[in-house]
Amino acid sequence: MKKLNLLTVLVVCLFLVSATANATGLRKEFNNYEITTVDDLFVGKNVKAMWRVSYSNVEVPVTVIKRNTMEGVEYVVRSKFFEVSYAATDAGFGVKELRNSWRTIDKKISKAVVCQREMKNQQIITPNSVDDEKALGLIACYLPELINDGYTHLLN
Repeated sequence: MKKLNLLTVLVVCLFLVSATANATGLRKEFNNYEITTVDDLFVGKNVKAMWRVSYSNVEVPVTVIKRNTMEGVEYVVRSKFFEVSYAATDAGFGVKELRNSWRTIDKKISKAVVCQREMKNQQIITPNSVDDEKALGLIACYLPELINDGYTHLLN
């Protein structure tokens, strides 16, 4: 009987450790990603470039849309269920709320998918200026941490 209880405790501990590892950001499935350029830009005159970031071949990739603004450059990251903006300004590069005029997804749905605590943590990812290549790499690396644990399947 003691062996059975010890085995049960061991299994429960193992389950908790694996759940904690996922909650602390050890998400190995997002280490590999592919960024491809989208050539057909029929989305408006303010769009300067567009890319797709995919973490696997199974799901639809997220779209990154580059827009020039008076403050700098914004990269609108959009999927079927969430959208955020990463901005490159004089203060640095980091995530911010998407402008309401650019929204295509209900704000309530997007807020359910995006971790608000991580939005605050990623406000300034780097104080340095970034070009498109660096910005896309930072977005691809930091985006999985921005998604709440229950919704990471939307990326892969």
